[in-house]
Amino acid sequence: MRTTVVDAPARRHRRWAVRDDNGTMIETLRHPVEDDHARVMAVMDEWWGGLGGESGHLFRTSLLPRLYFQHFTDTSYLLDLPGGKLGAFLIGFLSQSEPGVGYIHFVGVAPAVRRTGVGAALYRRFFLDSAARGVRKVHSITGTGNQQSVAFHTRLGFTLEPGDDEVDGLPVHRNYDGPGRDAFKFARHLP
Repeated sequence: MRTTVVDAPARRHRRWAVRDDNGTMIETLRHPVEDDHARVMAVMDEWWGGLGGESGHLFRTSLLPRLYFQHFTDTSYLLDLPGGKLGAFLIGFLSQSEPGVGYIHFVGVAPAVRRTGVGAALYRRFFLDSAARGVRKVHSITGTGNQQSVAFHTRLGFTLEPGDDEVDGLPVHRNYDGPGRDAFKFARHLP
């Protein structure tokens, strides 16, 4: 089934209706609002399969405080599925310190819609909207245990940035987000 994205009229919190070939709305992509924070927190364990137990849960939820749903909404996206279920989200922002740089901070896709292109579509929307604001380079990171994320970012045109060590032949940044929080760093240039 092919889908098309139709832009809604311009306003602060734009919505994009995704329709199938028959014109039936199958999902809505929009900018998040503050009330979406609770919805995202509620799916963290399910979507990550309880990865890392209680400490993994605490780490993931600590990465997404409410401030992202208050102050970074126009560069973040949320996918609503029919029936009000959350399908995916991308939290990103434009750097205040480095003009021309964007950062994709956290992305989640519901298990039911993985491998459908939803994640890549969220990234592409961020690329398009960021490029329109003068962004020419986008950064992101992932943990060293997430080889699927490395493959995903590479398919989207990201390259790994040099690190201070290697894991499985890939450059890693040790203790990037604190002791024991090693990360792969990515960069992608926008046209």
